[in-house]
Amino acid sequence: MLNRRAGLSWLCAVVFSLLWAAPMEAQAPIQVRAGDTVVRGGSWIDVERGVAVRNTAMIVRDGVIMAIGADVGGADLSAAHVMNLTADEYILPGIFDLHAHYAVDLFGAGRIDEFHVNPVLYLANGVTSTFPAGEVDPAGMKHARELIDNGQQVGPRIYNSGPYFGSARPGWNNALETPERIRAEVDYWAANGARDFKGKGIHPEQLQALIDEAHKHGLTVTGHLDSGFRDSVNPRDAILMGIDRIEHFMGGDTMPATRSAYASLQEMDVNSPDELAEMKLFIRQHVFYDATLSTYGNYNYGHRDPKVFAPWTDEEQYLTPYARTVVTEGLKTKKPNEQFSKIYSVKRKEIKRFYDVGGRDWITLGTDLPSWGENLDGFADHRELRAFVAAGIPPKDALRFATINGARALNVANKLGSIDVGKYADLFVVRGNPLADIENAHKVQWIMKSGQVYDSAELLASVVGKMGPAGPDDADAWKGRMHVIEPVAQPPDALPSIPLGVAPARGGRGAGGRNGGAPVVQP
Repeated sequence: MLNRRAGLSWLCAVVFSLLWAAPMEAQAPIQVRAGDTVVRGGSWIDVERGVAVRNTAMIVRDGVIMAIGADVGGADLSAAHVMNLTADEYILPGIFDLHAHYAVDLFGAGRIDEFHVNPVLYLANGVTSTFPAGEVDPAGMKHARELIDNGQQVGPRIYNSGPYFGSARPGWNNALETPERIRAEVDYWAANGARDFKGKGIHPEQLQALIDEAHKHGLTVTGHLDSGFRDSVNPRDAILMGIDRIEHFMGGDTMPATRSAYASLQEMDVNSPDELAEMKLFIRQHVFYDATLSTYGNYNYGHRDPKVFAPWTDEEQYLTPYARTVVTEGLKTKKPNEQFSKIYSVKRKEIKRFYDVGGRDWITLGTDLPSWGENLDGFADHRELRAFVAAGIPPKDALRFATINGARALNVANKLGSIDVGKYADLFVVRGNPLADIENAHKVQWIMKSGQVYDSAELLASVVGKMGPAGPDDADAWKGRMHVIEPVAQPPDALPSIPLGVAPARGGRGAGGRNGGAPVVQP
C-alpha cells in the first residue's frame, strides 16, 4: 500500500505523463474586426478576487467581452473603436442597484415614478442594472424598460418588479387579495415582463402564494417585511417560506411580534445570540440581504454622516429652476428623524457583523431613495458604497456587493456582474483605484452598456434642469400621481389589480424552482 508521499509522487507522474502525451493546443489569438471596441491600458477590477489587474487590451464585440489581456501589438486596429486609458484609470463591472426607486416626491404630496431623467442619472454613475423594488406606476415603468431595451431611451437595464404586493400598493384590499388572486396576478405580470416581485405590507398566506407562484415562473421574490406584528411577516418566517431576498430587517427573535420592526431595530443588540442565529439562517438558506444603510442616514437632516453624505456634486442642478426653488424652500422645515438616526447606527454594526460571520456572498447593494429632490437616486449608489466602507467593510467587498452579488441575486450572473470573457460588456471606468479609496468609485469617466459607450459628463449635462415641472401650472402632475391600476369590471371575480379589459395570463413561461428557470428577455 502506497504511503501518502509516494501516492502524491505517483499521481504527479501520471498527470505529467498525460499532459506530455496530449499537450494542449495554444489558443488562437482573437482577430480584431471592424466594429470591435478595443480598450487598452489602465487596470480592471476582478470583483471575485478583489484585485486590480493591469489591462493590456480588452476586446468587445457585439456587446460581449471577447477577450481580456489580449496582445494587439501588431494588429490592425484601424477599423476598430480604440479607447486608450491612462495608468490611473480602472475598469469596473456595472453596478446593480436592487432597490432602485425611480420615484420622486418634489412637493411632499405623494410619489410618482420619474423615468426620463432618473435613468440617465443612474447610467451616468455607472449603474447599469436596476430593480425598482415596487413600482408606483407599473405600466409606465414597463414602457420605460421597453424604450431602453429598444434603444429609444438612455438608461440602465430595468428588471421590472411590477406593483407592490401588499398594503404599500394604493388600492390594496386585504379582504379581496386571496392567495388565488395573487397567483393569477403573478401570472399576469410575469407574462408582461416583470422579472421579480416585492411584498410590502403583506400577510403570511399572501406572501406564501406570491413566493410559490413566482418560483413557478423562475422568478425571485423580495420583501420589506416586519416583525409579525399585526399579521405582518417576520423575515425569519419568510425565509422558511422560501423567499429569495430580504430588505431592511434581518428579523428573527430580535424582532418579537409584540411590536413593530422599527421599534425593535432602533435598540437591537447586534451581538446577541438571537441575531447570530438569524444571520446563520440567511447564510444556510442562501438568502440575500439588502441592508439599504444610507437611506436611514439620509433622514438625519443637518446631521448627516460626512463620511457618507459629503457631496461631490450639485445634485439639485438636475431639477428645473422652479422645482429647485420648491425643494429648497421645503428643506427649511425638514427635521431629523431621530428613530432613523438610531437605526442607521445599529444597521452599520449589523452589516459588519453579518459580514464577519460569513455573510459576504449574501449582501447586495440597494439604495431605497424615493427622492425628495435634494438627493437624487442615481447618485445614491455611491453613498451606499461609502456607507459599507464606513461600517468597516473593505472596499473590495463593498464593490463585490454592488456587482457580482447583485447579479447572482437576480439570477443573471452567467452574463453580468463581473468582467469575464463571454459576459455582456456592462462596464464603467473611473479615475483612481477604488480598491484603495472607495471615493474613487464615483469619479466616473465613461460607461459601457452592452458594448455601447457613453461619456458620463455628456450624459449628466444632457439632463441639467430637466426634472420636475416648469412652473406652477405644471405642478399638479407632480403631486401624488399614484397610479392605481383600474380594476376589471367583469367578470365579478376578476382581479382588482389587472388593467381594464385585460384577462389574466396563466402559465406558459416555463417552470423553475427557486433561483432557476427564469426566461431571459434581457439578462
